[in-house]
Amino acid sequence: MRKNGALAKWRAGEQTIGAWLSLANTHSAEMLANAGFDWLCIDMQHGLVDYRDLTYMLPAISTTDTTPLARVSGNDPKEIMKALDAGVMGVIVPLVNNRAEAAAAIAACKYPPEGLRSFGPIRAALYGGRGYAAEANGEIACIVMIETKEGIANLEEIVSTPGLGGVYVGPSDLALALGLPPRGDTEEPVHLDTVNKILAACKRHNVPAGIHTGGVEWTRRRLEAGFDFVTLGSDAGFMMQAAAAGLAEARGAKKKEREHTGY
Repeated sequence: MRKNGALAKWRAGEQTIGAWLSLANTHSAEMLANAGFDWLCIDMQHGLVDYRDLTYMLPAISTTDTTPLARVSGNDPKEIMKALDAGVMGVIVPLVNNRAEAAAAIAACKYPPEGLRSFGPIRAALYGGRGYAAEANGEIACIVMIETKEGIANLEEIVSTPGLGGVYVGPSDLALALGLPPRGDTEEPVHLDTVNKILAACKRHNVPAGIHTGGVEWTRRRLEAGFDFVTLGSDAGFMMQAAAAGLAEARGAKKKEREHTGY
């Protein structure tokens, strides 16, 4: 079976940089895959992406060695299994609050006897190659997001859930859970302390830790802090930042600030 390149790097102690795909566009997905990111995550929670879009975007990413992931809209086994059958090599599951919810997500990612995933990898086996049925359990990454008050309170039990492929911090939702404005790249001491606690718990249990950022400065900071996988930005964010900066330069004016959307 095709190896999960991103997961292999995390297991080897190597850090990776990825990007978020929030636009339902095959060409932009292929362009960012060819940019050289270790992994790309198709966002089916907040992105303008549905399942049909996923089936078009995944083959475009597959023209490269970039590992395709998807953030599903919720901890729904049907949605998780369908994304896996389309060929993603891992799912990011939002709003996980406790060990039972983490275990349910993991079970949806693994075939029996390790889990409850139903068999029917219609495209996944084509992309994954010979041996998919036998080896998928060891190559699919189930990554859960810790970003709620309950999730923070149950940090240790979530991170120690058997079979967990990684933890991803949603810093904006984490900020809301801490009573702060929804900004991920923030110097707020309570936010920084909570992020560090999540990272430390992952290190104790040898679980890959990831986090979202809005650009180069914070990506570097999170990598220096020890995160295993960091999001540099998104397709929409890259486009808007470059367009706004170029337009301001052409006009000789100050770059227009836009409302924070999380991307």
